[in-house]
Amino acid sequence: MDGAVVLVLCLSCLLLLSLWKQNSGKGKLPPGPTPLPILGNILQLDVKDISKSLSNLSKVYGPVFTVYFGLKPAVVLHGYEAIKEALIDGGEEFSGRGHFPVAERINKGHGIIFSSGKRWKETRRFSLMTLRNFGMGKRSIEERVQEEARCLVEELRKTNGG
Repeated sequence: MDGAVVLVLCLSCLLLLSLWKQNSGKGKLPPGPTPLPILGNILQLDVKDISKSLSNLSKVYGPVFTVYFGLKPAVVLHGYEAIKEALIDGGEEFSGRGHFPVAERINKGHGIIFSSGKRWKETRRFSLMTLRNFGMGKRSIEERVQEEARCLVEELRKTNGG
C-alpha cells in the first residue's frame, strides 16, 4: 500500500509542476485554449484537417492565439491582416530563425545557414562585402564566365560526341 501512495503522490506532484510551468509562461503569450498537461492541445485539434481546426480556434480566440503542441507553445497567426502586421510592422522581432539543436551543436552557432540574429547579420555583411571585392555583380566577371562557357562549348563540338 505504501508504494501505491508514493506513486500517486509523485504523479500528482509531476502533474502540478507541469500545470504550474505552463501557466507561468502564459503572461507573455496571446490567449488560446487551455492545454492539457504533457499533451497540450493536440486532442483539441483534428490532425487530418489542422487548418480547419486552427480556423475554428481563430473564431474563438481572434487572429493571434497560442496552441500547445506537447509542452511547446506555438503562436498562430491566422489571416492576412495578422500576418501582414507581424511581418511588416514587427519585422525585426520575426526575423529570427528557429533552433536546430543538432546544427547548433555541430556548428556552434557559426555559419550562414543555421546562424541567427546579430551573428547572422554580421556574417552576411562580411560575405557580401567579400564577394563584391572578388567581383560579384561586376560585368567583368560575367564576361569572363561567358567567354569560358563559349570555349567549353567549342571544345565539346570538336569531340563530335565522342
